Amino acid sequence: MYQHVQPNNTNHIHANGHNVPTKATSNGTMCANGSLGTEGPEAPETDSSGTGRMRKPLERNGSTQNHAVHLERRLGLFSGVALIVGTMIGSGIFVSPSGLLVRTGSVGVSFIIWLACGVLSLLGALAYAELGTMNTSSGAEWAYFMDAYGPAPAFLFSWVSTLVLKPSQMAIICLSFAQYAVEAFVTECDPPRGVVKMVALVAIVMILFVNCYSVNLGMTVQNVFTAAKLVAVVVVICGGAWKLMQGNTQHLSNAFNGPMPNVGAIATAFYTGLWAYDGWNNLNYVTEEIKNPSKNLPRSIIIGIPLVTLCYALINISYLAAMSPQEMIESEAVAVTFGNRILGALAWLMPLSVTISTFGSANGTLFAAGRLCFAASREGHLLDILSYVHVRRLTPAPGLIFHLHRLDILRRSDAGPDRDALHQTQLSSALQGADHHSRCGLGHLRVSRGGTHIRDPAR
Repeated sequence: MYQHVQPNNTNHIHANGHNVPTKATSNGTMCANGSLGTEGPEAPETDSSGTGRMRKPLERNGSTQNHAVHLERRLGLFSGVALIVGTMIGSGIFVSPSGLLVRTGSVGVSFIIWLACGVLSLLGALAYAELGTMNTSSGAEWAYFMDAYGPAPAFLFSWVSTLVLKPSQMAIICLSFAQYAVEAFVTECDPPRGVVKMVALVAIVMILFVNCYSVNLGMTVQNVFTAAKLVAVVVVICGGAWKLMQGNTQHLSNAFNGPMPNVGAIATAFYTGLWAYDGWNNLNYVTEEIKNPSKNLPRSIIIGIPLVTLCYALINISYLAAMSPQEMIESEAVAVTFGNRILGALAWLMPLSVTISTFGSANGTLFAAGRLCFAASREGHLLDILSYVHVRRLTPAPGLIFHLHRLDILRRSDAGPDRDALHQTQLSSALQGADHHSRCGLGHLRVSRGGTHIRDPAR
């Protein structure tokens, strides 16, 4: 059912003619069971069709040439944009605006921080785009650390990411999904914690099944949920525009009233805002599956991140057109309060929209995280079994299933409104650290190589 993809025997990532990094060897060929055959005439094998024709070990029925099992390039420009937008727009924009207002104390300053977070994310993503076109191997930061610093930093990053950061992030997003999903049906009281955790567990299992079953199905789910959340964003923006046309501009006209925040408050406000932008680097985790990555990777980034920044800016204006800053601060879920005020009997659509948004974000997160496991284990940095690929479905199922090892987070989590502290801790560890070191790696590669030379594993 699964074929093992051999690791490289060098510190750099090479590839065979099928765009999949395999062990660079001059005395063997990859066999269907993952072993290496020796040089010389290949052992004959009788065709299972009963014709008596002799075929080579890697030859499939009806084929006359070897076909190594590998991840295929299936993601085009639309899917790339959907993965970026779908993982970035999660629960943050529906919850975080109140956090920014609390920390800044000013509508104008909070709006500037929202835009600054978008610019910062775009700058980081552009650096990743350059790295991704120089090294088109999957794994994002792991592959770039391998190229710039060698195997030791890449090894440490792969273990921290796969054992702590990615599984925890997946669990937190699914808890947010479950919280809003249950709130859509339980309005008289707070949702029971046990029910929230069970719904989160069901969501994780569903997402895992979809991504293990088919890459195309996983990306179809991602595309559909991204389109659905953009529709929800348009609904919020249209509601805000309607309020602005009625003359509700009093909370925007004096945007910079109030005391200026100190440096510490601005720093924590950036953490809160950047959580809403988290996910801009996920496309680099699946570079080997992008069609024409040298073009579609930077194009997806240039389209996706400005689109998210524009949506966030317009959503914040819409919130302030419908409620005061103090009402935003007192609201545990700003989007839900906005829906109650604007949509009337259809207010239940806002919790549903948040549910759709977080589910799509969780799907994109697992889709990318499984490729990190696959790429790192292929080089021997993780368990060997995590480098296996399903023979027929061509999905890195073991790497995806591995993320279930942190389901204990669901059991220990309070699943309450204070979960944003975990969000910000995740962000400060994963996003800022990886972004900083990857930019340092980009500078190192530019100096050591005398420029930005493209290295495609397919060549």
